[in-house]
Amino acid sequence: MRIASPLTWLAGLRASGEHAGPSWLRRAAQRWFRTILKTNVPRGAGITATSAVVLATLAYGVVKGDHLATVTDALKDARDQVANAAGFRIVSLALSGERHISREEVLATAGVTGRRSLLFLDVEETRERLKTNPWIADATVLKLYPGELQIHIKEREAFALWQKDGRVSVIAVDGTILEPYVPPRLLRLPLIVGRGADTRANAFLALLDRYPAIREQVRASILVGQRRWNLRLKNGLDVRLPEDNVAAALERLIALDREAKLLSRDIVAVDLRLPDRVTARLSEAAAKVRLDDSKDKKKKPGKV
Repeated sequence: MRIASPLTWLAGLRASGEHAGPSWLRRAAQRWFRTILKTNVPRGAGITATSAVVLATLAYGVVKGDHLATVTDALKDARDQVANAAGFRIVSLALSGERHISREEVLATAGVTGRRSLLFLDVEETRERLKTNPWIADATVLKLYPGELQIHIKEREAFALWQKDGRVSVIAVDGTILEPYVPPRLLRLPLIVGRGADTRANAFLALLDRYPAIREQVRASILVGQRRWNLRLKNGLDVRLPEDNVAAALERLIALDREAKLLSRDIVAVDLRLPDRVTARLSEAAAKVRLDDSKDKKKKPGKV
């Protein structure tokens, strides 16, 4: 027996001229349900419908309760255990290329545990997971059945220490933050300071390397206003460099130091920003001595 849809019932009742009010809708619904109850339901339909309702309820609960990831992980774990029982357990793991990060960190990032199966391990997914670690620039993952896994990682090189907003981080040459700096580890790396210094330090330090007499005295390179650099020397002297023609300014600084021992004098700052002059600021002690000498020279000789 074919059951008419609710819309068909409504259309039929409207055609009969009945008033479309609340009582009319109630009578229409009652007639439709009575028709369903008189219909012969196929054997097993009740179990099927009940199962569908239960599954739909479980699915709704999983999504609504934000348990989807937990359920997915449980299913993956069960799948791996079946594969392990069939002989696809990872029994040999060869790891190479790690220097700054430990073996445990690499395996945790890759998601490789004692319960993972080689059969269902996704090579590309594992490689992308490894690259989420800032130390790892690239990785190669190779499966050798039935139970050997090989992982080779290529680490980024620690390039400099970058200080910004009072925090010091170890960075790579491209500015990637590798880890917070914890002394005395990597203490010999150059120190750069300021917003934007992380991405501009490579070119500046390469230029500074051309002048080892200066580079050896530098304690920190400070980017000012993301436009130009200052040098803080190990003796506390500040060297203010211009925005352009930095090489010419460094050559002038070397010449002045060679001729007048400028960098070892009692001064606190050297300003090289103007191309036609060099300005030096004396320390407070040196300024006081100069002021006293000036006063002595202005005094007239007394009468005898």
